[in-house]
Amino acid sequence: MVDAQERVARDLGEPDQFSELSWVRDEGRHGGGTRLSIGDTKIFDRASVNVSQVHYDDEPGKRLSSATALSTIIHLRHPHAPSVHVHVSWTEMRDGSGYWRIMADLNPAIRETELALAGKARFIAALRAVASHVFDDAARQGDNYFFIPALGRHRGVAHFYLEQYATADPVADAALARVVGEAAIDSHAAIVGDALRAHGSPSAEARASQLAYHTLYLFQVLTLDRGTTSGLLVHDQNDVGILGSLPSHVDRTLLASWRARVPVPVDQLVDRLLEALPAGEVVEIDDNAKRGLAAAVRAFYQANPRALDLQARGDVVPPTVANHR
Repeated sequence: MVDAQERVARDLGEPDQFSELSWVRDEGRHGGGTRLSIGDTKIFDRASVNVSQVHYDDEPGKRLSSATALSTIIHLRHPHAPSVHVHVSWTEMRDGSGYWRIMADLNPAIRETELALAGKARFIAALRAVASHVFDDAARQGDNYFFIPALGRHRGVAHFYLEQYATADPVADAALARVVGEAAIDSHAAIVGDALRAHGSPSAEARASQLAYHTLYLFQVLTLDRGTTSGLLVHDQNDVGILGSLPSHVDRTLLASWRARVPVPVDQLVDRLLEALPAGEVVEIDDNAKRGLAAAVRAFYQANPRALDLQARGDVVPPTVANHR
């Protein structure tokens, strides 16, 4: 993913490079990870590629043995260049059984132009080509998972989602995880390259559309996404990394307007999110804001565990790492 994105930048004359930061869980006893990130450049708004593993080799009483994941989100600076999210993870239980979580979704801020529609078709075709035997099911589950009931719309325009995926052929399963990830990475890079070559300086209207979409992205991640919530509830040692998927700026006023649309008690979560954000209309999501947002999500679900039932799902509700203990 990093190579593909840096190549897009180089092809456009920008020598952008991701920086690397490592973190550890419980001083390294239970794993850790590496985050490669970039932002605030001519090409990238915010981009984060997280590779992590948590493991409990020294605690044989836990049902969970290890969880290993690649989770990445790329937000581009130009409103016509779509964001992309890819997540591939392997969870292994103490008894040796395990399963995959495979996700890929294309997230354009501006969806109805001829080039945007062509990009959507290209992304879908790339995933279908490498995963034809599961594509229809994965697309259906992805459409369910990324639907935002409060807003009556989806996050993203093309979705692939398999939860707790495991067949009798573990070699084929691992191969599927790899080719889906690679297809998403390569097709997205090509789509972005085409968009950036085709579009000049964006209009104020395009910028406004992007800001509104980035606000929707934050709203979906922090109120509906089970993977994000699970990571935040398990520990607080990588909050900035877990929220590396958030864009650089959101419209606080727009976010506040959605409070009335969410069910009780999620309105309280929206209140906590607003309190964690800086004052103003258009606000920056810097590392301090991420820490505040992470703490807000954690405190809300600790106080309202039943609200987890209102979060996004496909056919299977994924257990959190905490459930495996």
